[in-house]
Amino acid sequence: MTVGLDAPRAAAYPNTFLKPEPPKRQRHSKVFGPRQGRIGRIITHVVMIPLCFIWIYPFLWMISASLKPNGLVFSGLGLIPTKPMWANYVAAWVQGGIGKYFFNSVIVSCASVIIVVLCTSMMGYVLGRMSFPGKKVIIGVLAALAILPQGYTIIPVFHLISSLGLVHSLFGMILPESGAAYILQLLLYTGYFAQLPRSLDEAAQLDGAGYFRIFWRIYFPLAMPVTATVIILQFIASWNDFLLPLVISLSQPNLQTLAVGVYSFQGQNLTNYSELSAAATISLVPVIVVFLFLQRYFVEGIAGAVKQ
Repeated sequence: MTVGLDAPRAAAYPNTFLKPEPPKRQRHSKVFGPRQGRIGRIITHVVMIPLCFIWIYPFLWMISASLKPNGLVFSGLGLIPTKPMWANYVAAWVQGGIGKYFFNSVIVSCASVIIVVLCTSMMGYVLGRMSFPGKKVIIGVLAALAILPQGYTIIPVFHLISSLGLVHSLFGMILPESGAAYILQLLLYTGYFAQLPRSLDEAAQLDGAGYFRIFWRIYFPLAMPVTATVIILQFIASWNDFLLPLVISLSQPNLQTLAVGVYSFQGQNLTNYSELSAAATISLVPVIVVFLFLQRYFVEGIAGAVKQ
């Protein structure tokens, strides 16, 4: 049986069979689609806004406490002070020595970021692009070192820094801060470099480029999203580290970082919560600035590293 052919053509081509046209799909009504979407968004906002407020309330309370007199910090749950006292920030910066601690933290954090980015990127390039015996063993050993608590290694690390004569300098704090087994940063670079096409190596080698030139000219610029992610992770880790700077600066108070310096506002008999909150607020500013500046690369770097 022929469908859709006139009589002459059907007679001329008796073996021609045409498939009937598929029945048209019935279009479902979209009257309730946008409405349901709006209802879902409203429910999401109703649930998430209170949860977000609960999450950020301690930060808002800290900022509020930094603008109140010390005697009125715990007077209520209100977040808006009647008369903001900006002098608390001045006192924390000048009298509390936060300015000096802030400068030390900037040096230690930035230097450790540079060292960690250079070391983990080159190691990630080797582990991600090359095959050699013992590669999995190296990754396993680094992973085992990464889960080792910092308190277990603080004594040998301090002994090593003391033997090198670096206890009385910021470099003695930078070296252990950047010398840990940063397995997460290493795996980010390894995963990102491994999923890049092999044609990049072949084209560069045809032009006579060696391994170092291929890395610096091709792979490292391509890994900008991962580099931004590593910068954020390492900067936050170094900026907030407390135990190592505390141990190294016990005999040298002038080497204290901001995390250790903020702790000095808490006395044995009296704690100045207003200046303590002001110092804590100051310590959050660089972390927020770094994250806001590099946040557009953060998700891209995580996604690119785990793509394969």
